[in-house]
Amino acid sequence: MAANLLAADFPLTVHNRTAGPEQSLAAQGARVAATPAAVAAGVELLCLCVSDDVAAEAVLLGRQGAGDGLRRGSLVIDFSTIAPATSQSLAARLAEQGVAYLDAPVTGGTEGARSGQLSVLVGGEAADLARARPVLEVVGSRITHLGPVGTGQQAKAVNQVLVAGSYAAVAEAMVLGQRLGLPMEQVCQALEAGAAGSWALSNRAPQMLRGEFPLGFRLALHRKDLRIALATAEQAGVALPLSELVAAIEDELLEAGHGDDDVSALARWFHRRS
Repeated sequence: MAANLLAADFPLTVHNRTAGPEQSLAAQGARVAATPAAVAAGVELLCLCVSDDVAAEAVLLGRQGAGDGLRRGSLVIDFSTIAPATSQSLAARLAEQGVAYLDAPVTGGTEGARSGQLSVLVGGEAADLARARPVLEVVGSRITHLGPVGTGQQAKAVNQVLVAGSYAAVAEAMVLGQRLGLPMEQVCQALEAGAAGSWALSNRAPQMLRGEFPLGFRLALHRKDLRIALATAEQAGVALPLSELVAAIEDELLEAGHGDDDVSALARWFHRRS
């Protein structure tokens, strides 16, 4: 996402909590800052994409956080996937400093991030979205305004429920087809054009069949996202039995040391029980 902003000629200052990954951006012309506060100093727009609620709060409001550098009238675009209530709390606390906030989690996988084809789920004020749109149009091909702050995260929870079910269904189906001795590459090509077609089938079934799970989106992070989705559903009085089952499967895989594998590693569980 940052590389795409650089390619679009946005002046970019970057910071990564673990030193190293930002160096490739520096080689492309980005300025590297030592702290989130240094990144935020004097900027109009601050983009944030971190792993969880604790990280978002620390980067924005912790010691040497961006909140120390943000000027009145600036705007935070938070691409992280966190709890809706956390987004609302961050927005309220930043508003006390005169800083606006959009929750803008994304979906589309590593492939979508590289190609600038992510779907961006936005919660916040329409005027703030208008200011952010030039940046959002670089990282995403579809930008959807869903309501006030927090609604973007709620929509991402819906997305992660769908991801859980679709990945698990594809994994289960691949194991069945392999045990039946079917030519699964041909089967997948045939099914992609029918009612069973999905992003997971097209983009993750081949690696499930090979038993290879190169990182696209960490299993541990999806489990974190499912935790948010299940909590959101509980607050709404909605039962999510399929998501609870996938969460339990993911817990077993995490205990077995597969947290840094791609979510498609769900296939490991089905192979072990077949």
